[in-house]
Amino acid sequence: MKQKVVIKLSALHDEKSRAKAMKTAVGVDGVNSASLQQDKGLIEVTGDGVDVVLLTTLLRKSLKHADVVSVNSVEEKKKEEEKKKEPEAIIQYVMGCPAQYICPPCPQYEEPGCSIM
Repeated sequence: MKQKVVIKLSALHDEKSRAKAMKTAVGVDGVNSASLQQDKGLIEVTGDGVDVVLLTTLLRKSLKHADVVSVNSVEEKKKEEEKKKEPEAIIQYVMGCPAQYICPPCPQYEEPGCSIM
């Protein structure tokens, strides 16, 4: 189940804190994409089965303040499925049997006589 998580961050003043937030968010299992809205101080994370509690905890450890704003499920576009038409008839050309290679018979293996007896 894909979901979209929006988290409000307190300290996104410099490039170092923005990079740290992105690195932390992308490092969580199940995250497909993350984007920052710098003017509002929000990070938007989209993924499949993202652990929101773990993500928020890790952001709090690295940036000291993070609040979950919303968690929404994302529905995939159904238009693509509707546009798929039945495949047209496929014509297969049957050719004759492939050429066979006949191997000459292998010589019989003869055991050498025992040298001890």
